[in-house]
Amino acid sequence: MEPPDLEPLAVEAMPRRGLARKADGTPTRKTQRNFTDPDSHLMQSGGSHLQGYNCQVAVDSDHQVIVAVGVSNQPPDVEHLEPLLQRIGASAGGVPTVMTMDAGYWSEDNVKVCADQGIDAYIATGRLPHGQPPPPKRGPLPRDADARTRMVRKLRSKKGAAIYARRKAIVEPVNG
Repeated sequence: MEPPDLEPLAVEAMPRRGLARKADGTPTRKTQRNFTDPDSHLMQSGGSHLQGYNCQVAVDSDHQVIVAVGVSNQPPDVEHLEPLLQRIGASAGGVPTVMTMDAGYWSEDNVKVCADQGIDAYIATGRLPHGQPPPPKRGPLPRDADARTRMVRKLRSKKGAAIYARRKAIVEPVNG
């Protein structure tokens, strides 16, 4: 079998943010531009702001190898899942059967995108205080449970907790 084509994907494939403009196309009074790197944008990071980009990375859990990357000037991660899945498919020849993602990727749409592609997704729905596990949920899942409630229950199950606990050990070391 031939290895997949590793040509870089178009920059436009990742979500992008342009300059703030009025309906007629003129910049607003608060529009800012970095003259050194006009494609970058101000982004919040740890309570402060930095001029930069939002980078996405997908890592193979078995071999701890980066299988896809994406760079954008759009800060919320939630919009990057679909383009990242396309990049994973292009570089790895298919999407994973199980995927863990941090809370930045949480949305009902992303749960559906994963399900439609046959991915068993484990997406955090919010942040918890460091070192405090959520109390285990017991009892039957309500019939009218929304996607968020279902995901919280999935993550709190023994299987879900074990799968999600590996996320940091899989993806964070390659960032170092």
